[in-house]
Amino acid sequence: MTGSADDQVTGDDAAAAQFRPLLFSIAYGMTGSVGDAEDIVQDAFVGLTRARQAGTVIGDLKAYLATAVTRLGINYLSSARVRRETYVGDWLPEPVVVPAGEPGPAEHAELADSLSMAFLVLLEALSPVERAVFMLREVFGYDYPAVARVTGKSEVNCRQIFARARQRIAAGGPARDGAPGPSRRAEGEELARRFFEAAAGGDMDALLGMLAPDVVFHGDGGGKAQAVGQPLIGQQRVMRLIGGLFRRAKVIGAYARLARVNGQPGAVSYDAQGRVINVFELDIAGGLVQAIRSVVNPDKLRHLGPVSDVALLQGKQPPPE
Repeated sequence: MTGSADDQVTGDDAAAAQFRPLLFSIAYGMTGSVGDAEDIVQDAFVGLTRARQAGTVIGDLKAYLATAVTRLGINYLSSARVRRETYVGDWLPEPVVVPAGEPGPAEHAELADSLSMAFLVLLEALSPVERAVFMLREVFGYDYPAVARVTGKSEVNCRQIFARARQRIAAGGPARDGAPGPSRRAEGEELARRFFEAAAGGDMDALLGMLAPDVVFHGDGGGKAQAVGQPLIGQQRVMRLIGGLFRRAKVIGAYARLARVNGQPGAVSYDAQGRVINVFELDIAGGLVQAIRSVVNPDKLRHLGPVSDVALLQGKQPPPE
């Protein structure tokens, strides 16, 4: 006895849903925005439903959905580029946050450590198509025939695009190290724990000892919240900034909770009412903090919960919840 049409639809939906983590990771890697990535994935599923209703036969469901998400991402970047050229201060991606000690929701499983903020910032130098080719090949391990099918380019063209993108990425910063092993991850999380404990406790000597000599602090306020106007470089300068931030936090009853941010050690800061103030991501290598990234732009924090107004600039209050 064959299943009913409703049973078949349910089975098809379940088959498509298994690819959601991969699709989210591709869309997020393309956009750097959690909300827009989720919208793109949803649009891809809507397109799938319409194609089925129109009688389209879909042989490879994963390839169909990956192609839809990638091409929607390319279209998104084409319109987003103008907005980012006029962005106030450092641009950082919306943080993907998993509380410390928790495995996190399924959509973060494929993200792992592959899409750190530093890596996504480097990708901003690429054109939309270059970014798509580079992401599919470098991050997700697609072979060139698959990259060609997804992007609609020839295989030869994809090889050329990837080589060009790789050169541009190399010119912008150090190569991506890939996901750290369990040992390195544990060491990084332990250093992050000591780092935030020292900052909260006002132990500046301990804090200084955990910072690389050329440590860099990046802040993204988007012109809506208090943030450094340009990257701050050097142990002493960064130590004083972190010390000042955490002294102020203590006065107003704010606190930080450890988290994994874009696969890296970090923390989320909350005000006394439990509203999100900002998100920190730490780049750790050689047993030292090499870079600190702080996202305080309220527009990039709303997916994490209610946003605090303690860091907002005057006249930039968030809309009512």
